[in-house]
Amino acid sequence: MVRKGLQWMLALVVAVACTGAYAQVDLAPFVEDDGFRDIKISPTGEYFAATMPHGDTTAIGVIRWTDRSIVGSYRLPRNTHIADFWWANDDRLVFALAERFGARDYPSLTGELYAMNADGSRAQLLVGWRVRGTPTGTRIPTGGKAEMVSAFPIDLLPGDPRNILVAVSPFTKDPMTRVDRLDVYSGRRTTEATVPVARARFRTDHAGEVRFAVGAQADNRSKLYYRTGRGEDWRLINDERESGRHEYPLGFSEDDRIAYLRVTQAEGPDAIVAWDIAADTRREVLRDAVVDPEVIYRPDTSTPVGARFLGATPRQVFFDGNSADARLGRMFEQAFPGQAVRIISATRDASTKVLMATSDVDPGSFYTYDAATKEAAFALARRAGVDPTQMAPMRAVSLPARDGLVLHGYLTRPSGHDDGPLPLVVLPHGGPFGIFDDWAFDPDVQVLAQAGYAVLQINYRGSGNYGRSFRQAGARGWGTTMQDDLTDATRWAIAQGIADAERVCLYGGSYGGYASLMGVAREPALYRCAVGYVGVYDLPLMRADNRRSAAWAGTWTDEWVGDDTAQLSARSPTRLATQIRVPVLLVAGGQDEVAPVEHTRRMERALRAANVPVETLYVANEGHGFYKPENKRAFYTRLLAFLSTHLGGATAKE
Repeated sequence: MVRKGLQWMLALVVAVACTGAYAQVDLAPFVEDDGFRDIKISPTGEYFAATMPHGDTTAIGVIRWTDRSIVGSYRLPRNTHIADFWWANDDRLVFALAERFGARDYPSLTGELYAMNADGSRAQLLVGWRVRGTPTGTRIPTGGKAEMVSAFPIDLLPGDPRNILVAVSPFTKDPMTRVDRLDVYSGRRTTEATVPVARARFRTDHAGEVRFAVGAQADNRSKLYYRTGRGEDWRLINDERESGRHEYPLGFSEDDRIAYLRVTQAEGPDAIVAWDIAADTRREVLRDAVVDPEVIYRPDTSTPVGARFLGATPRQVFFDGNSADARLGRMFEQAFPGQAVRIISATRDASTKVLMATSDVDPGSFYTYDAATKEAAFALARRAGVDPTQMAPMRAVSLPARDGLVLHGYLTRPSGHDDGPLPLVVLPHGGPFGIFDDWAFDPDVQVLAQAGYAVLQINYRGSGNYGRSFRQAGARGWGTTMQDDLTDATRWAIAQGIADAERVCLYGGSYGGYASLMGVAREPALYRCAVGYVGVYDLPLMRADNRRSAAWAGTWTDEWVGDDTAQLSARSPTRLATQIRVPVLLVAGGQDEVAPVEHTRRMERALRAANVPVETLYVANEGHGFYKPENKRAFYTRLLAFLSTHLGGATAKE
């Protein structure tokens, strides 16, 4: 025991000596809110609408572009955010609301639709179950009585400045969704289409007719329906239970003769398939060898023109490589080397476009593009405090898991340290299913790199972006095969000379917190510490919470997490604390509705009972991930201090 203690002390001295060159980390660029999240130009180009995060809420502002003055704005209540927003006509905005109980939570649509004029006037609730107050405490007038339904736009009807089409669902456990025409001034609705499947999503043609509906009953097996036009019968064209595949409609060609579908495959990534409706023939038009497609639409239209593939670095491919869309895409790629460029908005005549350029070292910068001069001008930065030249670049990696399945991910090394082993932080993403890490700016990664750590992000089985079979390979893999992937990736990094075998820790949030605690329980000799941030640690508790929801949620939990209580207990870190032999840091928010704080308290009690060194940080007024800059700063400060103690990296600047 004495000899082991001396070896640990010597390792710590070496660690401190090796990382002594790193200055303390300035957290300011990583804890402040984005100045702007998204911006969209109005159809005439007179205005820009922009969303601005403010901790646990979001504001929307309208800017007159000629003089850069703010002419209208609206700020939402606590934990309420703008999921998306649209110009319904030249001077009226519609925005959909979502609740998000923490920075790590995924926004959950409330079903409420608000509208306001560009100058802030005539602000009102169009659809929704509650009437919210403005920041001044006044009440927003509604277009009618509050309803227990949710709504979301599916077609802005460009030729109709007064109406849009919305999908409407009653607040029931397995709702039958319909399509209504909604007046964006009065809130009045008339039903346009009903469908024979629950929880449906829709696709319209260019005339605004509802042509596709895809949904599922409580069994969560998708069904795709098609109809030739208004008043015609729905025809079932794909039943997942029979075909074994999921098909999702993406939209129609400009002449409405071809429908584009995203189709899962028995093996490998999804494909985009063109269906000639009249001939009833199909052909595959785009498919990558590794990653799934993300459809590209012609700006401010519903016409699919290509796909984006989020692989080693993002790339885009167009259906017609000689089209104007493809030529414009290639021009932007050349103009912004090393960045991913998206056209996110455009005027009605396409004379002005809004571009967003992002990268692994840039959270996002907005530009306006003038079609006449072919020039792009910088407009706004999402996070002005981040200097891309001071950030650490990511590089793609791949490796075989123990069963031969190829895993993909990203490695970030501190700037200027391209070779040799470094202290490593393995950073599993949350979710877990369908979520994935990609080549993009990540504050956690950059903070850790600034402190002198290499950071490894692996898309373990169950992650999205690599096809249905890869995602389904993670089903019921909590704590077993999904965990093995992280273990295999860690050992790979050591074997490759990337990581110092004596200085490796796990850190993750949500499911990543679960994976971090399971990692040190299953592999006590591989890691030196673990950090669980707003994690879930007791699977029977999680299953019980999920099964109290809708029938489809219970089905999902049984199929993807498991239904055997004994097995779930055996894969819960709270029941495995005696196997953990390294220090642990646990962080949680008292208002977490995704991973309730009881998970962390149970984990803490189990670790203390097992005499495992454990530190904690509880913040009573935060949820699933911290919003407030002061709380984010406190968390990062504790995180870096904890890692510095056990791996030897830099701490936070005071």
